Amino acid sequence: MLSSNFGQLEAEVKMVNKSVADWFHLDIMDGIFVPNISYGFPVIRAIAKEAEKPLDVHLMIHDPDRYLGVFKETGAAWLTVHYEACTHLHRTLREIHNLGMKAGVALNPHTPVALLSDILQETDLVLIMSVNPGFGGQTFITHTYRKIAEMKELILRENATALLEVDGGVGAQNAEALYAAGADVLVAGHAVFGAADPVQAMCRIKAE
Repeated sequence: MLSSNFGQLEAEVKMVNKSVADWFHLDIMDGIFVPNISYGFPVIRAIAKEAEKPLDVHLMIHDPDRYLGVFKETGAAWLTVHYEACTHLHRTLREIHNLGMKAGVALNPHTPVALLSDILQETDLVLIMSVNPGFGGQTFITHTYRKIAEMKELILRENATALLEVDGGVGAQNAEALYAAGADVLVAGHAVFGAADPVQAMCRIKAE
């Protein structure tokens, strides 16, 4: 939703409701962990009020533990924190589960997937960043394909059930290759909301 028209937010949410998209992906940025600020709890509540699909909330923030309960209250169904932002990741994931949400872990482009081997059993979703977090519309980092394949192999080897999500530079042009590499969930922002027909853009991505 970061790439949506916030002047027409209600209409954008209703458009996604009627589309083939499975979730609403919300990028939360604090200007500290990443060099940008997105939106806060009032906007999330406004989206949740109209949304008919689960909210997949991606926290690109410093010390996310402070706000886990508030994100639950605002309607998050899936809550993803960054490996790089959590001092005690196991504790954070346990608390997300205790609050009744699905727990995800995101990895920046430079972070090796092997670092998650000891935490996969506590994780419902692994988010591979295919751009440096902070801004939408960036160019896809090509070594992400290898990283997705490595992460998928690790999930299978650990007999884990985590979904594998990819965010950044995703569109119809690379959706097929991302699925082939092992991705389960694709996050598309500019490729959808920057298209002449966003609903058709989503259909093309899911059809690949």
